[in-house]
Amino acid sequence: MRYWYFTLSGGNTAITAKDVIPFTQARAKFSELAEQVKTGAEKIITRNGESYVALIDAERLDYYHRLERERIHLLLLDETEKGMADVKAGRVRDARQFLRRLKAKRAA
Repeated sequence: MRYWYFTLSGGNTAITAKDVIPFTQARAKFSELAEQVKTGAEKIITRNGESYVALIDAERLDYYHRLERERIHLLLLDETEKGMADVKAGRVRDARQFLRRLKAKRAA
């Protein structure tokens, strides 16, 4: 059995075998599973023995989305910083010339 680990606000949440539910059982016990999720559990629903979907609290999903947006913003800031360092060091090219050469190369 695989175990999934997530770090949430400094804590660890492990998804164990009891949190992995076959699709047919999930359908039959959906209300019970939803209540467990609402109190902090996360469930992996399987289909044909493979991970299919996750059942998580809506607030936690929103939290995950915010984390992903923050990660993207940090990556963009890092790339901007690298670009500014290139400009400061004089590692620049004229964009029009570069595009002309690129088009000519593709046409050849």
